[in-house]
Amino acid sequence: MYPNSHWARDAVFYHIYPLGACAAPACNDFSSPPAPRLAKIQQWIPHLLKLGVNALYLGPLFESTCHGYDTADYYAVDRRLGDRQVLAQLSTELHRNGIRLILDGVLNHVGHDFWAFRDVQQYGQASAYKDWFDGLRFGPRSPYGDPFTYQPWSGHYDLVRLNQGHPHVRAHLFDAIRMWVEQFNIDGLRLDAADCLDPDFMRALREFTSRLRPDFWLLGEVVQGDYRRWANPQTLDSVTNYECYKGLFSSLVDKNYFEIAYALNRQFSPDGLYTGLPLYNFVDNHDVDRVASRLEDPAHLYPLYLLLFSMPGVPSIYYGSEFGLEGRRTPYDDHALRPAFDLLALQRNSPHPRLVDDIARLASVRQALPALRHGAYTQLHVAAQQFAFARQSGSDCVVVLLNASAAPVPLEVAAPAHFTRALDCLNHAESFPIQAGKLRVDTVYPYWGRILRLEK
Repeated sequence: MYPNSHWARDAVFYHIYPLGACAAPACNDFSSPPAPRLAKIQQWIPHLLKLGVNALYLGPLFESTCHGYDTADYYAVDRRLGDRQVLAQLSTELHRNGIRLILDGVLNHVGHDFWAFRDVQQYGQASAYKDWFDGLRFGPRSPYGDPFTYQPWSGHYDLVRLNQGHPHVRAHLFDAIRMWVEQFNIDGLRLDAADCLDPDFMRALREFTSRLRPDFWLLGEVVQGDYRRWANPQTLDSVTNYECYKGLFSSLVDKNYFEIAYALNRQFSPDGLYTGLPLYNFVDNHDVDRVASRLEDPAHLYPLYLLLFSMPGVPSIYYGSEFGLEGRRTPYDDHALRPAFDLLALQRNSPHPRLVDDIARLASVRQALPALRHGAYTQLHVAAQQFAFARQSGSDCVVVLLNASAAPVPLEVAAPAHFTRALDCLNHAESFPIQAGKLRVDTVYPYWGRILRLEK
């Protein structure tokens, strides 16, 4: 279904919300000269390399009114972040350091300042763009006082849904993507609100981007539903794994590894729904509370990231969370999730100074073991605070042992009989015998675990 050779299978993503991270003004005045705040991200490249990151997902950065998801112009970089030259230079530096780049593709809706919507506001029924917007009808007034109404995204009338079936809308969007590829050398798109996109639009998008570059990656934001509706050979390559997102932290909070074990079995066991599909895994992002604010025991950050980097799929780190940065949204404000990022200050005063180095170790082990990136998944053991599973790819087999408790524990799990020992690739290269098809480890470290490569 999805080739093992595709670059995304070997990716470790880092996710930045640039308007927040680069301390841009909250709203666009559409008159100030471009401010090259986006160039700040070039200074973070050594940090990304230390973490083992080889792919960067940049949140919305095209001209918008406020938060970036209210696009005003798909062809202009948001002046609060810079201009095309600043973005092109950043992309060049990322690629020079072996880091791929995907951008936020906000193709479902636009903001009130989108130029074609402004034309309809000015010219009404005489506007050449009146059919560009979903459900636009003259007569009833919108909540903003427009002499027409339209279909908003999720009830938010500041976000106007596009008519994705209109040929001129598609041409406008696809030509913008072509420009992004040609000028910024992007490797893919994260499609905002992908569960609202028309399936025919997604099929056409897949065909178009595949012609632009065969390894272009389309990731869809999907919260609920059968992920195969969106991620399949005809539409998208992957979707956001919100099902496991919740289980990753709540299984630790509730001392209930059975929750995440159930989700992983449902998704990736030999009979799982998404076997072979590289879902995009994360523990937090720009829309949800930072995971350090979700956990009751801060030490759980360590087994949490160990699982993130060893479970099937593609791991992603949200900027600042590698330091244990906290942040909670309120009913009216999500700025705490998207703060300005002072890398030097966090390096000096990290709430969890060990965490960056441990994540870097996990990324290095993941890169060294093909089974962690490509292997099938088999559950071996589950208890309230201990969890074990195997990842196998061909003759390569890895066993992952997790211990979320405050005390060391022994674990014994089944292992294929043709292996004779297990080498811990995460902790000091310790070795353990395999006898009569059983692997016994006397000590699994507290708030941590082991990643064991089986050897003959």
